[in-house]
Amino acid sequence: MIKTNLEKLVDLAVSGNAGHPASCDSGEKTAYDGGSFMPVRFSGINFTVKVGDPAFDWAGAHEVEPGVAVKNACESSNEGLNALACIGNEAVLVEARMEGKDAKLKGTPGVVTGKVCSGRVLIYFPKRVVERITVGDQIQIRASGAGLQLLDYPDIKVMNLGPRLLKALNPSEKSGKVRVPVAKVIPGALMGAGLGCAGATGDVDIQSSSPEAVRDLSLDQIRLGDLVAIQDHDASHGGRYHKGAVTIGVVVHGSSRKSGHGPGVNILLTSPKATIEPIITRKANLAELMGLQ
Repeated sequence: MIKTNLEKLVDLAVSGNAGHPASCDSGEKTAYDGGSFMPVRFSGINFTVKVGDPAFDWAGAHEVEPGVAVKNACESSNEGLNALACIGNEAVLVEARMEGKDAKLKGTPGVVTGKVCSGRVLIYFPKRVVERITVGDQIQIRASGAGLQLLDYPDIKVMNLGPRLLKALNPSEKSGKVRVPVAKVIPGALMGAGLGCAGATGDVDIQSSSPEAVRDLSLDQIRLGDLVAIQDHDASHGGRYHKGAVTIGVVVHGSSRKSGHGPGVNILLTSPKATIEPIITRKANLAELMGLQ
């Protein structure tokens, strides 16, 4: 087992409310090819798309977000929610407008699956729960993972990684490297929107505005919840191109027709050195790793 400081982590309760779809823009937008599209984003409660589904080709979608997007109305509290919630943390519906048989669904556990630049935390719940959640319902997360370290690998920075997901990934060691399962390896040159930003509170996009790159690298096969490796990308102090670096992340939102945008990735592990070794397996998706079927 890789040595960690799991026993030193502090678990805290953070909460937010099921959000309402929103957009920082209005009206039709210009796509990368000069066409236009009507952006559908900042999902709120998504009845259609879930973790494990394709990241591409949702009608009208700009960065579609799976599951339930949660936000706290208090700005400072929402900053805490985003900083402390980690992928794999348990979430519970604690206050909801449910009656009769539906009331039994309160307390049904969900799982944090990502964080997006809109300041929302994305949560998977079983379909029967999602169908009955309403805008404004309160959801509490047992936040754990902030400050996690791999003690024998000081050059590897860990962020957004909850203990449950770490256990599911079950990283191994070989020849001085940490081996992590991924579904796909992405060239660092394709990283776009989000570069330079702090990796613990948002995401960085895999640019999908080049049809040639999408075709040649089969990017349209990416699924929401896929673990991916990004070559020559270091996110230790804000995402940047760095030859030889390796970053591991999870795909948290879908693709886009907007220039510089595409499937968004939350950073889990990053190193400016070649200390991380990605092992490709099609099963490297949150839906399979954590049983979110």
